Amino acid sequence: MSPHSLTLVSGFVAVVSVNIVIAFYIFMALKEPVDKHEPDAAFVAQAKDSVKKLTGNKPVDSPESSKKEE
Repeated sequence: MSPHSLTLVSGFVAVVSVNIVIAFYIFMALKEPVDKHEPDAAFVAQAKDSVKKLTGNKPVDSPESSKKEE
C-alpha cells in the first residue's frame, strides 16, 4: 500500500472506532434504569453550604441570584 492509502485507511479506522465507542456509551446510558440514582443527602447538604458561601449566604433559589448585573 502507498503511504497515502495507508493514511486514509488509518483515518477511516480511527473514525469508525470512535463512533463505535460513542454508540456503546449511548447504548449503555439508555439501558440504565432511571430510578436507580438517588442523591446522597450529605453531598447535597455540603454542596448547598458551599454555594451559600460563594454567593454570600443568599438562598440558592433566590431571585436575586438569577438577576443579571446591568
